[in-house]
Amino acid sequence: MYAVNNTIMIPYAKGLSVVDISSIVRIEAVSNYSRIFLADGRQFLVSKVLKQMEAMLAEKGFARVHRSHLVNTAFIQAYNLRRLHIRLRNNEEVSISRRKRRDIRKKFSEAAATFLNNQKVNLAA
Repeated sequence: MYAVNNTIMIPYAKGLSVVDISSIVRIEAVSNYSRIFLADGRQFLVSKVLKQMEAMLAEKGFARVHRSHLVNTAFIQAYNLRRLHIRLRNNEEVSISRRKRRDIRKKFSEAAATFLNNQKVNLAA
């Protein structure tokens, strides 16, 4: 599997599929494999562990929220740090581990601050 620009090449049983990284909603660990969930409902099972997927998508807007889940932050609709879960735009819920809670809060606080600063700039223009 290779990541090139904003696409990723995913080998599967029938051949090779080129997928836009921004269409990946989440990736779930399944033993020594990873299941990739796309926005259009397709799924791919690839022979890479989640740690390898995390390294490949490190600077592409993905956050490790649990030992078995990597989510695309662009698809997060809401998060609840008391109940320790994230709701995605497709209404799926993903658990947040207690150990990742601080990292998640920090990451989303920074994203919110950036968003608010951009809104101020747009209103001033």
